[in-house]
Amino acid sequence: MTSPTPTPAAPPTPTDPIPSLIPPAATTTTSTTPTPAPAPNNAPATSGGGLTGAVLSAAVVAAIVSGSITTALARRATRLEERARVRTTLAEAYQAYADYKEFPYAIRRRRHDQDGKERIRLSEEVRRVQSRLSYYQAWTRAEDPTTGDAYNDLVGQLRRVTGASMRAAWLEPALDNDAGMNIGPDRVDLSELRTAEETFLKAAENHVKALTTPWWRRSPKPATAGPQE
Repeated sequence: MTSPTPTPAAPPTPTDPIPSLIPPAATTTTSTTPTPAPAPNNAPATSGGGLTGAVLSAAVVAAIVSGSITTALARRATRLEERARVRTTLAEAYQAYADYKEFPYAIRRRRHDQDGKERIRLSEEVRRVQSRLSYYQAWTRAEDPTTGDAYNDLVGQLRRVTGASMRAAWLEPALDNDAGMNIGPDRVDLSELRTAEETFLKAAENHVKALTTPWWRRSPKPATAGPQE
C-alpha cells in the first residue's frame, strides 16, 4: 500500500501581508519619579570664610580688651580726683585746728591802746574759726568714721586745753612793749595736744591711701562697737 504524497503549501498570494523586517517600536510608558531633595552641605567652610571669622573674632576681643582698659583707667582717674579732694579738705580741717591754737598767743599780743576794738576783732576771729571747726567735725565724721572720731577727739581736747590758755590770756594786761612778744612754754603750754594730733594725722593718712587702693586689696575695717545700754 502506498502512502499519500504530501501536498506542498501554496505560495503566498500578493494579498497576504508580508511580515515586516523592522521590529515594532517600543511603547514608551511615562511615569512620575519624585525628585530627590538636595543633600545638606556639611562640608567645612572654605578658607575665605574661616579667615573672615577669625578677623571678626580678633576685632571683638580687641574691642573688649580696649573697653576694659578704658574703664579701669577712668575708675583710677576718678579715685585720684577723689583722693585730691579729700586730702585738700583734711588739710583745711587741720589748718582750722592750727588757727585755733594761735589764739592764746594772739590774745596776749593784743594792742593796749585799743582795748575795745581788739576785743571785738579777736572775738570775731575766734567765732569764725569755731564755725570752721564745727563744719570739719561734721565733714570728717561723714567722710570716714575713723577719721571723724580722731578729729572730733582732737577738737575736743583743743577746746579744753587751748580754751583754758585763752581765758588766762584775757586776764593778763595787754602788751605795751616788745619784750612781751616773746611767749615761752611757761606761759602757753599746748604739748598735751600732741598725742591727739598724731592720732588724727595717722587716721587721715590711712583714709587717703585707701581711696586709691583697689577694693580687693583693702583690709577690712574693725567693727565699731555699738552704744552700751
